[in-house]
Amino acid sequence: MATDPMIQLSVHSLPAADQALVQRTRMGRIKMLLVWAVCAAPVVASYFMYYVVRPEGRTNHGALIQPVQAMPDAKALPLRSLRGEAVSPASLKGQWLLVSAAGGACGAACEKQLYLQRQLRESLGRDKDRVDRVWLVTDDTPVRESLLPAMQQATVLRVPQSDLARWLKPEAGRTLSDHIYLIDPRGDWMMRFPVDMAFNKAKRDLTRLLKASEAWDEAGRP
Repeated sequence: MATDPMIQLSVHSLPAADQALVQRTRMGRIKMLLVWAVCAAPVVASYFMYYVVRPEGRTNHGALIQPVQAMPDAKALPLRSLRGEAVSPASLKGQWLLVSAAGGACGAACEKQLYLQRQLRESLGRDKDRVDRVWLVTDDTPVRESLLPAMQQATVLRVPQSDLARWLKPEAGRTLSDHIYLIDPRGDWMMRFPVDMAFNKAKRDLTRLLKASEAWDEAGRP
């Protein structure tokens, strides 16, 4: 008996349009994964710093602050330029900060701190542009004119010591001006270098942190 050609079944390949849809779906998933990876990079860097850069036995020279202390807002940390203009703390974010704190008179110990702060940044070579020097003047004493030339490439701001002390804290038995404080690009205080800082060891800490966070910040103030 002859088969009606109208009811014969044929097997066809998927239309080209369906193949294009599958390809677009695959590319969409790949792009989504790439976006996720970029957004997760700071978190990955943070875990790397705390769990890899700091191995057992505390080989880091500076004291890690755990948990990190977020930079206060303008109300809690009222910053002013030397001309008396208000400065938002948020404007300091985006780069690593080496912070010193002392009164405007700045005696011998203060001068040594500022010198070490500058040398530490300069020792970082091509990475130095990822780090800003900040001197927080904790009183209304005029800054000595002789100090200003050395601070031309630094940020010098005034802040009441009582307000600053609610954020940055010295180790037991020390004063606020006895340390250099390290702030990460998000504005979190995360390390404190000791008063008797060993220069080469402090440089090693900074070098490790900068290497671990290469995708976390950009050279030069945004």
